[in-house]
Amino acid sequence: MSFFRTSTLHLSTLHTKLRRELWQMRGQTLAIALVIAGGIAVCLLSLVNYSSLTATREQYYQEHQFADVFADLKRAPRHVLQRAADLPGVTRLSGRVEGVAKLEVPGFSDPASARLVSLPPVGQPDVNRIFLRNGRLPHAAHSDEVAVIGSFADAHDLRPGDQLGAIINGRRQTLTIVGIVESPEFIYVIPPGAMLPDYDRYGVLWMPEEALASAMDMRGAFNSLVLQVDPSFPVAGVIDLLDRLLAPYGSTGAYAREDQFSHRFLSDELNQLKTMALVFPTIFMAVAMFLLNVVITRLISTQRDIIAVLKAFGYGNWQIGWHYSQLVLAIALIGYAIGTAAGLWLGRALGVLYMEFYRFPELLFRISPWWLLLLGLLTLLVAWLGGWRAIHHAASLPPAEAMRPEAPASYQVTLAERLLSWIRFSQPSRMIVRQLARRPARAALSVTGIAMATAIVMVGNFQFSSVSLMVYTQFAKVQQQDLTVSLTDPVHQSAMYGMARQPGVRYVEGRRVVAVELVNSHRQWRTALTGIPDQARLQFVVDEHLNQVPIPPAGLLLTDFLATRLGLAAGDTVQVKVLEAERPVLDLQVAGVTSEFLGVGAYMNLAAMNRALKDGAVVNQVLMNLDPDQAETVYRDLRDTPRVMALNVRQAMLDSFFETLAKTFLTFTWVISVLGGIIAFGVIYNTVRISLAERGRDLASLRVLGYSHNEVAHILLGELAILLILGIPLGWAIGHGLASLVVTMMQTELYRVPLIISGRTLALAANVVIVSALVSGFITWWRLRNLDLVAVLKTRE
Repeated sequence: MSFFRTSTLHLSTLHTKLRRELWQMRGQTLAIALVIAGGIAVCLLSLVNYSSLTATREQYYQEHQFADVFADLKRAPRHVLQRAADLPGVTRLSGRVEGVAKLEVPGFSDPASARLVSLPPVGQPDVNRIFLRNGRLPHAAHSDEVAVIGSFADAHDLRPGDQLGAIINGRRQTLTIVGIVESPEFIYVIPPGAMLPDYDRYGVLWMPEEALASAMDMRGAFNSLVLQVDPSFPVAGVIDLLDRLLAPYGSTGAYAREDQFSHRFLSDELNQLKTMALVFPTIFMAVAMFLLNVVITRLISTQRDIIAVLKAFGYGNWQIGWHYSQLVLAIALIGYAIGTAAGLWLGRALGVLYMEFYRFPELLFRISPWWLLLLGLLTLLVAWLGGWRAIHHAASLPPAEAMRPEAPASYQVTLAERLLSWIRFSQPSRMIVRQLARRPARAALSVTGIAMATAIVMVGNFQFSSVSLMVYTQFAKVQQQDLTVSLTDPVHQSAMYGMARQPGVRYVEGRRVVAVELVNSHRQWRTALTGIPDQARLQFVVDEHLNQVPIPPAGLLLTDFLATRLGLAAGDTVQVKVLEAERPVLDLQVAGVTSEFLGVGAYMNLAAMNRALKDGAVVNQVLMNLDPDQAETVYRDLRDTPRVMALNVRQAMLDSFFETLAKTFLTFTWVISVLGGIIAFGVIYNTVRISLAERGRDLASLRVLGYSHNEVAHILLGELAILLILGIPLGWAIGHGLASLVVTMMQTELYRVPLIISGRTLALAANVVIVSALVSGFITWWRLRNLDLVAVLKTRE
């Protein structure tokens, strides 16, 4: 019984010591906890958004019967639907009429267009059902009623009862909005010929089937088919059977959900969130683990006498080890609690931002309790491993050795002093040089800590410069046209001459965009093949150095992202399945590979493309430079021009970039930057505070010997300045490597962030670290000013 009473007393005493130490070290404890919290917060905000958006998408898809297979065609009689329904594996389908409309929005002068989708005479379609946000669905008996997608309605503040002017298949009519809706098919709404959403200028309208069929001359027929497949049946088999069935009706080739535009880009975003949840927390937790090792090692070195006394009073190695383990775990738990609260809050806030972008009806805020538990266990494990070496050293320290102070340093002229002998150092400066030179391992750890803090800030900020380069490349170097006109069908290039003579048009240039599937062995990719004319002036291809890349006279020019996905290199041959008109299959050589930041491109000389397709000199896109004073006149004339399908304004695409991609991407980056700054402060503050704890007696002795407060502070802060001078450049190098890792892992089809480390990024990282050092230095200077010389100078002798 006496043994248990003694053990309980020992544990109680150690718990009291632990509480006191945590309170006495509250500044350091909080600083380390914030480092851990940064990693937890980044991990959770990524996981929360990934799990929440994934769960929301899956429920949305399931409840609204999102299609597994899509097929577009010219025209097929409706009796073909029954044959399609009888195909093996097909569980349900919807045959639709689709079209395009040029819109006249009251109070909005820029060109606007919409995709038109038919609704069945009664109720909802069997596949791709729509979610009614406000109002009702169009009535089959009213041909002028439409439901409009929420993104377009919100951009123009449209409500049920408002009217839109529309030109459908060359005929003008007035449409009345009766409902505001969302659709799983159009979470990501992209105008034809664009890569980014433009909610102001492009929307989706749903009309009664009879009304749209009449407007599009499609009575008794359909030109779009969506269907669902039995999960046990391979989708590829259904696509093959469907292609055979629809080939006589001008099908462009069925494709799976994975290739559907909205779903593909949403999946890329979710995968990127998952990548962020892995990369950034790993970096942050590695820094936290390193910092804990440094802090605990140096803390224990200042408590040698305390450890000796504890062992003299009967405390065993296990109890000492567990005591310091509790100290580490307590700091980790504080960091975990702060990080969990911050991560969940930031995750919900970022989720709301993503909701504005993706247009889900509602957000299912989900985070698995098992993930929280696993993250907590990993945090404790990582923290304990970070301090394990120091804990083991404390537990195994013999009492007799612990009772003795650490052996004094060898007081001889150091190599650094000999190399710098030509400099007339003051006595405090000489002390700084000696201290660093005689403890090179400790100095190296401090330099590494500062370098990691610098690297963390760099990783959080380099993407601002990268996004700026993406914008400049895409909207200043690559796209120099003011307006892109997409046509319903290819026209002879002579049609451009009539456009060029319109008032307000300064220059026109034609090109051709064809939907294709590129196939290399078992790899395939659906994309657009763009025919670019010789000596293109308005839109062309540039390489990673922003130099214009000439389009080869024959063969394809592929972006590196696409070439890598297809396993192709210059000189290889790729099969090109054209998904339009007669759907020829071509074997073309890859003439070159280049880089591109936005989208996935395949390019060809326009004349060579037309020859390969056995067409004349035709184009289906016209690029224009306009007189700004007459731009609205040009928009109005083109809106009334037959065969003009859509108008894309370059400035609108730039605005869309910042409103969509940049808004979500840079918001996440900003959060990372703030957390990186917190980590930098935690690293610097602990470095200074530990140095003060280790050298408190020496500095107090100097004060007693007559040194002023500022001279003593100069010794400690001068040492910090040297560590900063050494650590910041090293941090730049480490940050460059980490940024390269982030760029590699965050590539998507929508965009590839270039690795751009600008002088501004380097300066910002250095400034954050320097400001952290100044704040920490001021706190230390204040503590030195109020140093209790008597208490510090007490010794055991």
